[in-house]
Amino acid sequence: MSALVDGFGRTVRYLRISVTDRCDFRCVYCMAEEMTFLPRAQLLTLEEIAALSQAFVELGVEKIRLTGGEPLVRQGVLTLVQKLGELEGLRELAMTTNGSGLVKHADALRQGGLHRLNISLDSLKPERFKALTRTGDLGQVIAGIRAARRAGFQSIKLNAVLLKGRNDDEILDLVNFARNEHVDISFIEEMPLGAISEHNRGETFLSTDAVRETIENHYQLLPTTESTLGPSRYYRMADSQSRIGFISPHSHNFCAACNRVRVTAEGRLLLCLGNEHSVDLRAVMRRYPGDSLRLKSSIVAAMKKKPERHHFTTDGEVQIVRFMNATGG
Repeated sequence: MSALVDGFGRTVRYLRISVTDRCDFRCVYCMAEEMTFLPRAQLLTLEEIAALSQAFVELGVEKIRLTGGEPLVRQGVLTLVQKLGELEGLRELAMTTNGSGLVKHADALRQGGLHRLNISLDSLKPERFKALTRTGDLGQVIAGIRAARRAGFQSIKLNAVLLKGRNDDEILDLVNFARNEHVDISFIEEMPLGAISEHNRGETFLSTDAVRETIENHYQLLPTTESTLGPSRYYRMADSQSRIGFISPHSHNFCAACNRVRVTAEGRLLLCLGNEHSVDLRAVMRRYPGDSLRLKSSIVAAMKKKPERHHFTTDGEVQIVRFMNATGG
């Protein structure tokens, strides 16, 4: 039985770890164009991430997702995947990536024990993709998606953040691409993390209800009870194995069923994506190296700080000053 139960009776079974705040893209909803990244000494070492992961698994966590920034730019991440893939009791090891490194790394990731991949894909138009990511190459990402398929992952899902007036005319194109590639896709409402100047979040907000309505004009969506322990609500189509998911932190708050915590790139245990409640686990590990009991006690005690819910708004105001790249997905 898991020891990680918060003050509202929710059991934490899912850990998301940011292995780096660095990324080779600069997506407009995730980062400012000019970013200052953490000094490397402030990041958790790969050994610290492995020890932290083991502690969480021993406390009942069943799923770990590696995120960034872009996890594949972290030197040594393949070795970390191998270590985590060997953890007894971990049922699922996943990664969220922008896909740019998958042509090179997909086979090694799969052989190392990674089960699932989430790949960000917000546009199928090369120039628009470049504008949204500021540095990304669409062709390289599509090649990475296909390399991942050949590598034989249990599940591959595309993640699309839709912005009104920016890429919402591609909803059906993205659905059809997922169908043709035999992968799943989730549509995500933009989250107000970090101050950006590139666009007004209040003006670009698009609810997943509107996205679902657009899709249902072309495909009948059949609700399912399937879950990957994450926040997506999944639907199936009668003529395709590809699932469509919706992640709706604004329009369909999913806090009541929250089973997740995050560890930031610098080792803060973040109890909620939309709040700043956190505990510095890096400090615990560096003050008491190798003391797994003390580390686990700190994690268990932190559950009392997990808030009941976030309070995101759609008026464009920033609720959280940290950017998504250092948060852990």
